[in-house]
Amino acid sequence: MTLKLPVVLLFLLLPLTGLALPTTGFRFVDIPGSDGTVLKANYIAPTTPGPHPAVVFISSWGLNDLEYLAQANALAQKGYVALSYTPRGFWASGGGIDTAGPADIADTSRVIDWMLANTTANPSRIGLAGVSYGAGISLIASGFDSRVKAVAALSGWSDLVASLFGGETRRPQAVALLNLAATLLGRPSPELSTTIDDYFANRNIESIKAWGRVRSAATYLQRINANKPAILMANAYGDSLFPPNQLVSFYGQLAGPKRLEFAPGDHAVVEATGLLGLPNGVWTSVTRWMDQYVAGVDTGISREAPVVLRTYDGDTEGYASWAQVATGTQRYGLGAIRLLDGTGTLGGTPSTSGSRTVWSGFDTNADAGVALLTNGLQALTGIPPVVWLPGVNRLNAGVWTSSTTLSGISIRGSATLRLRVTPSTASGTVVAYLYDLLGDYGGLITHVPLSWKNATPGVPLDLDLAFPATAYDVPVLHRLALVVDTEDPLYLDANTTGATLSLGGPSWLDLPTR
Repeated sequence: MTLKLPVVLLFLLLPLTGLALPTTGFRFVDIPGSDGTVLKANYIAPTTPGPHPAVVFISSWGLNDLEYLAQANALAQKGYVALSYTPRGFWASGGGIDTAGPADIADTSRVIDWMLANTTANPSRIGLAGVSYGAGISLIASGFDSRVKAVAALSGWSDLVASLFGGETRRPQAVALLNLAATLLGRPSPELSTTIDDYFANRNIESIKAWGRVRSAATYLQRINANKPAILMANAYGDSLFPPNQLVSFYGQLAGPKRLEFAPGDHAVVEATGLLGLPNGVWTSVTRWMDQYVAGVDTGISREAPVVLRTYDGDTEGYASWAQVATGTQRYGLGAIRLLDGTGTLGGTPSTSGSRTVWSGFDTNADAGVALLTNGLQALTGIPPVVWLPGVNRLNAGVWTSSTTLSGISIRGSATLRLRVTPSTASGTVVAYLYDLLGDYGGLITHVPLSWKNATPGVPLDLDLAFPATAYDVPVLHRLALVVDTEDPLYLDANTTGATLSLGGPSWLDLPTR
């Protein structure tokens, strides 16, 4: 006991003093997975006597165990065993890609077994962490291995079905990028190849959804809550692979310690600089989270507001719960679209007359951009996708604008749109865009698609669209603009080219505000 006490005291003081423990350096190893499949891995550990708290990093889709070298080295110098591994099917790890399926989850437990048998890791102090693919696996695995005390899931998902079919609308760009990475940098399993082929062919949809539910942490919520790991989730408002609303729902149902952080950006952009070892707010939270719930060092994070929103203006806001993010809801009725300029009023009482007929299947210059790239560049430059509103073809879209705001509008949370349409076909798609308008130019705040099927042609249909959660401040003297069209390159729509769609009322936009 007397020999170990100085080591314990040194570890407790490291966050305050900045001292770094000597480490073993990185050691590259092969770890047998659940069925003997070889997983490539590396670990780094302090050279001081153990046992030490430990964190297992799981690499992202298309990347390998070198991804976390900077963060693993930093943790080792603080007193952790840090092990990173490449999931099956990618790079030099064996087997085929299981896409966070049962084999991947079993592999995570086998990696923990190996770490406990071959390093100085403490079996009662283990955390899991990962970006994207590693985040999704970490969340699911925490429900299957009670040794996991904490999870840091960055740019991950909790509901893969919502990611693939949010608003019952397919995402071709996102899935094509994932497929390309899998093909170039891994070995897609026959199951994955069939699933992707079916996805693009729009067949066997229920089978794809069943496949997705097996790979969703939300499916295993009861198991996760039974283990009660401390879960930190951090994502971007504009994540084009895993939109944030699914995490809000999942977060609300977690029973253990939890923290939810959102920031402007796209998939894996917000935390990217931290992977290079540069200062990064998300990775600071990860380190404090692991210190608190794995190492047992009081960092104060357990007493902070657990919901953290970083705004587009660079501010950071904390809330005790998601319900407290918005203090009210502001309703904007959709007015009748005027014949003169093809624009309706956004605000006031929803109109029940003056419906507008548009022709579906034709795109307009209202556009959500390119998956990963557009929202990622916005996070770096502050420049969103911009629309010149007079250029939106009113033959193919409905447009509404609000009055000038004299006090600004602080949007916090997920806006919703109730839209009454009368389709001429049984199936169709709409895409709604919300803009921050100054003059004739609008910067995109958020957007959402929604598809339907089995409607009765000629009969009004009420659609409920939920925009991705955001924290956006509309400046004084700006206006809001709402555009509804039927096409966007981000999505595979269900429209019949040339079919008509009547946009009528009552319809309204509800903005959560504070």
